[in-house]
Amino acid sequence: MLTALMCIYFLLAFAALWRTIMTQSYDLFTLGVFPVLYGLVMRRYWAAVVLKIYLAIQSLALLALGTAAIIAYQITPEDVKVMFQGYNIPISTIVIAAIVAMTFQYWVAFSPKTKHYLKPKEPESV
Repeated sequence: MLTALMCIYFLLAFAALWRTIMTQSYDLFTLGVFPVLYGLVMRRYWAAVVLKIYLAIQSLALLALGTAAIIAYQITPEDVKVMFQGYNIPISTIVIAAIVAMTFQYWVAFSPKTKHYLKPKEPESV
């Protein structure tokens, strides 16, 4: 599962780099994936901490976005729409996708297998 997460983060890193080049701006989401991906691929012991911090930032952003959406829906429900390339994406689909994505990331981040994978190698005795 960690391999799947690294593949997803690789795609996110590519998209983040593309977005940064196209918009000439960056933020914590676009550049935050690079140290996480580097740490996971290189099996650095600090990658677990960076991954959990990145997940905390994602959780806060999702909570803020959700709160804003709920408030907006209370004020004008007919104006709360998500449009992508002319297609209206149902809010329920976005909520389910966000919950699945966050649950998967948390599951991998706190998995004992991930902890074992990132555990520093002990020097071999002679």
